[in-house]
Amino acid sequence: MDKIDRKILTLLQKDATMPVAEIGRKVGLSTTPCWRRIQKMEEDGVIKRRVAVLDPAKVNAGVTVFVAVKTNEHNETWLRKFAAVVEDFSEVVEFYRMSGDVDYLLRVVVPDIGAYDTFYKKLIGKIALTDVSSSFAMEQIKYTTALPLEFAIVSDE
Repeated sequence: MDKIDRKILTLLQKDATMPVAEIGRKVGLSTTPCWRRIQKMEEDGVIKRRVAVLDPAKVNAGVTVFVAVKTNEHNETWLRKFAAVVEDFSEVVEFYRMSGDVDYLLRVVVPDIGAYDTFYKKLIGKIALTDVSSSFAMEQIKYTTALPLEFAIVSDE
């Protein structure tokens, strides 16, 4: 990756629908070399996919709940089962294995508290959990899908 690739990624993270010709113009390349760089970053897995970022309120998923999960089961079989259970819930948009006091953290989006309660009852009905603690986000202060690129290793080419 070089500085031009990083500039391309910055533009794509802001607007993945930007035409390649415009991206090329902004980074000092013609369309074909710019397209080749984008294709190479897709092939290399730097660009995983291009998606539309939706407004949660406009699709009736405006309530965000952070769900901290503790378990007494710390083995690969249980983790695979738990991951499969969580995978089936469209409400879960992020899922992490954590260090510290909490074993797993889920970010769940739902329309309201009632929908969260329904989700919660289904979750605990599918797998045994030691403790589940839910925190409702009162306000989203910052949200971005853009990763910081200042840490990307840049070649001198």
